[in-house]
Amino acid sequence: MNSIQIPVGISDFERIRENNYYYIDKSGLLIDMLKEEMDQVMLITRPRRFGKTLGMSMFSSFLDIRKDSGKLFKGLKIAEHKDICQNWMNKYPTLFLSFKDVDGMNFENAFALLKFGISLFCDEHSYLESSDLVTDTQKKIFHRLREQTATITDVQSSLLILMNMMKRYYGKPVVLLIDEYDVPIAKVSSNGYYKEMLEVMKAMLSAALKDNSALKFAVITGCLKIAKESIFTGTNNFVSDTIATTRFNEYFGFTQQEVDKILKDAGMEDKKAVIKEWYDGYQFGGCDVYCPWDVMNYFQDLKRNPDAKPISYWKNTSDNAIIRSFIDQSGSTISKKLEMLMAGESIDQQIEENLTYDYLHSSEENFWSILYLTGYLTQDKVNNSGETMSLKIPNKEIKEIFETTVKNWFNDQTQMIDRKALFAAVWNGDSKTLTAQISKLLRMTISYHDYKEDFYHAFLAGIFAGAGYNVQSNKGHGEGRSDIVIINEYEGKVAVFEVKCSKKAKELEQDCEKAIQQIKEKMYAKEYEDEYEEVFCYGISFYRKRCMVVM
Repeated sequence: MNSIQIPVGISDFERIRENNYYYIDKSGLLIDMLKEEMDQVMLITRPRRFGKTLGMSMFSSFLDIRKDSGKLFKGLKIAEHKDICQNWMNKYPTLFLSFKDVDGMNFENAFALLKFGISLFCDEHSYLESSDLVTDTQKKIFHRLREQTATITDVQSSLLILMNMMKRYYGKPVVLLIDEYDVPIAKVSSNGYYKEMLEVMKAMLSAALKDNSALKFAVITGCLKIAKESIFTGTNNFVSDTIATTRFNEYFGFTQQEVDKILKDAGMEDKKAVIKEWYDGYQFGGCDVYCPWDVMNYFQDLKRNPDAKPISYWKNTSDNAIIRSFIDQSGSTISKKLEMLMAGESIDQQIEENLTYDYLHSSEENFWSILYLTGYLTQDKVNNSGETMSLKIPNKEIKEIFETTVKNWFNDQTQMIDRKALFAAVWNGDSKTLTAQISKLLRMTISYHDYKEDFYHAFLAGIFAGAGYNVQSNKGHGEGRSDIVIINEYEGKVAVFEVKCSKKAKELEQDCEKAIQQIKEKMYAKEYEDEYEEVFCYGISFYRKRCMVVM
């Protein structure tokens, strides 16, 4: 394997270039955006971990008037465009802020983090506070922002104040770059202070973007496109670029050509198929891309261990609280469609790109829109028609997330349901009630179309796990191994279950009888008869979301 430095977790463009980390040239984004005069507000939305922050860092390095960035861009595509470099490189004051860390269980904590982020920028531009070119009023507000003693009003006007100070100092309008603008709103939607944070962010962005003579242009990135009426009220020249459009898609994520280059440079061409299977498949507009976070993480692991297997690097980095909140309120329609997706099928759904967090749970369409916009689903290449979009799971990594995370969420739901009637039926020998209660829980779970015995085995064991019972699986006794044994130590009772998977619904009853016969022939209950008061033996057979229990 060739020795290349993989920049995992590094989104600072200057650090990557100065320290010779491996870099896929995305400077074409600068060419496409700056080849014409910019006088607008551009909102770019992509799922997390697709290179938005690195792109914004590149933008800042290229434009910032305080820097000399020629060396950083040497050898990149943008360096070939002399006119763009001459007109734009290090020619404008640049205000670059990220809201990715603005989070908190309450408004006070989140607001404090917002103030902290603004204070870091003020520290970086401390020269503004001592300049004779700015007003005393501006200096006083700047000082409060820098010392983190700012009021809500100060924070709401902070971007406008900072941009006006920078324009006075440099004699030029300011380029505003905001990364992860929607994080403060997304994080608070489940913590009860949505309105307070929305009021702050809306006032801050509106003041900076609407009729602001100090603004040259603005580029804003985020995961979701929050409805303009909700946060960008009155913003002029507002243009958005989402994963459904085609303008900038090749700059966020890795194209096949770029992955092929990495494979060649790293000497890992033999890993092409497995990387494609696990991390490719995202359709952004008309462009097929890989998730760069996953690709780079896997290359890093391969560098340490050439036999490393691909894993899901993505599931622990994305904020899935919104998706979990939908699962908690899901109905049978959502469950059915999730099962179809996990079975490798596509579903046709209407997608809403303009979302408002206060009405996020108002429709099922919003759920599928969230999954699509956050990268859990992608557009299928076929079967797209009219107002709906054909959606599918993009790759093996995301399928694994569905198989574990989403499936576990649904299982958590079943654990919260009152199962007293089910447990009573087990210890009273009431197979009719047991059939009804288990069937009810089964209908609430997520499973596959290729139902197998091990799924039902795990499902049945999960019902009793954590409920105070001693659960034994595949225990050897008698003349074989029983599927599941539930021990009620307090009442001195034991329930032995033998699980079957029927091929047809009409075979449920006869398969239950086969299970009972197996318990008898293999003498699964014998070892418990002397120690416990009662031993219940159940044959249970499943067919898809149906079951039958016989005692």
